[in-house]
Amino acid sequence: MNILKNPRGFAAMGLAVIAMSFAGCKKNFLDRDPQGRYTSDTYPFPGGSGPYDQYVFAAYASLRDYNVHVTPFVSAISIRSDDADKGSTPADGGADAQGMDNFPVLPSNGMANALWTGYFNLISKCNITIDQIKNNKTIDAPQQVKDQTEGEARFIRGYAYFNLVRLFGRVPLVDKIYDAASQSNIAQSAPAQLYTFIEQDLQFAANTLPVSWDAKFIGRATRGAANGLLTKVYLTQQKWAAAVTAANAVIGSGQYDLSTPYAKIFGEDGENSKESVFEIQATADATNMTTPYGIQYTNVQGVRGTGVWDLGWGWNTPSTQLEGAYETGDPRKDRTILYAGGTTVYGEAVPTGLPNPRYNHKVHTNPSFRNSIGNRFGWWMNVRILRYSDVLLMYAEAQNEAGNTGEALDKLEMVRARARAGNNTLLPKITTTDQGLLRDAIRKERRVELAMEHDRFFDLVRWGIAAQTLQAAGKSNFNNGRDNLMPIPQTQIDLSKGVLTQNPGY
Repeated sequence: MNILKNPRGFAAMGLAVIAMSFAGCKKNFLDRDPQGRYTSDTYPFPGGSGPYDQYVFAAYASLRDYNVHVTPFVSAISIRSDDADKGSTPADGGADAQGMDNFPVLPSNGMANALWTGYFNLISKCNITIDQIKNNKTIDAPQQVKDQTEGEARFIRGYAYFNLVRLFGRVPLVDKIYDAASQSNIAQSAPAQLYTFIEQDLQFAANTLPVSWDAKFIGRATRGAANGLLTKVYLTQQKWAAAVTAANAVIGSGQYDLSTPYAKIFGEDGENSKESVFEIQATADATNMTTPYGIQYTNVQGVRGTGVWDLGWGWNTPSTQLEGAYETGDPRKDRTILYAGGTTVYGEAVPTGLPNPRYNHKVHTNPSFRNSIGNRFGWWMNVRILRYSDVLLMYAEAQNEAGNTGEALDKLEMVRARARAGNNTLLPKITTTDQGLLRDAIRKERRVELAMEHDRFFDLVRWGIAAQTLQAAGKSNFNNGRDNLMPIPQTQIDLSKGVLTQNPGY
């Protein structure tokens, strides 16, 4: 298994690198090396990479940070939606967790502040990378290497700002290095200005990133990842034609397909498959079971039981509303919802009497791997951020909204065909050409295909149906004039000495 290495063994050479990297396409249960280390064969940097690795790897590494993609992220992106409940035990997480589950999220909410600080720290790592590329004259690198590395940094920065603007609305636009005090006093930018900035970052990335990387660099941002994320950015703004163009760039690249069975996508052996457009790389072994190379995303959502079934916190549990959203016999339901008293995808009998009746099956780990390293908590699992089926469904949505129902139906059927896995008695082909009915079908397909991932809440908001949907699901405290966005954290308002102002309704 090829893997990038951190130069800890070369300390005498004076190279202090904050690095991460990316494992091969499939993770061997018994041959696991920690990411983020150079070997003597690849020092100072392997071919196809460059002298700015120490900076851009720090940005990639921050994608695994707790404040970026763990409990605060899961709570804000999934638990706030109608697909999931907080789970665990009623008191677990306190008022902050309850606010995420059934609103309002208060300005004092610690998870909201964690998201703010986590994403701005991520942006800072990207800005440091870009500053080094533009201003460090001691590094002599070809322009192509500079552009490619800047593309990686701007892809990550664009992703960070896309999440921030959807979470908080008006946030400061930080596009260069500031000291902490100065950054706290930057005024908020309007969402329209932020979206322009995000588009520019992702467009640059799409023009400079490679179509693919050598296997030893698996997981680094690609042209497809940039165009796929651009599709979502355009779709959020209802820029239908631009969304079609960006999605077409992904579809026409020939890099992605739906050949990976749905049941396999989410396991260890489904990581970095042909389905994957972008995912956060993580690894763990018997020596490094958690940090610095792992991510706690899976641990937070693992089955909360005892003994060998003490797999995690038991947060982010599928809701009864999600359970009822699937068509009869849809195989995706079994791969998404793990029932107490049921059976896992690996054939394990799940005990009854667990704190919750349902758990997120998509993050359930392979028992063979758990046993091989003597750890149950899943820090080695990659996080799927963007899948090809998502791109196809975004394309279908944009084409339908533009009046091109034939193109929309074609891509919708591709996703449903993979889901039915050859059983033509399931998931009948959608044939309606009525724009409204097809809109509903695409929205329903997005929900079940991407369930328990990272889109449902944001989809409800951009469709303008968050209030009616969430209130019908029992989240009775949701207020449409307030809860589409989270509050600006009071801690950040205080640090800014009033430069930052609060969102409406808080």
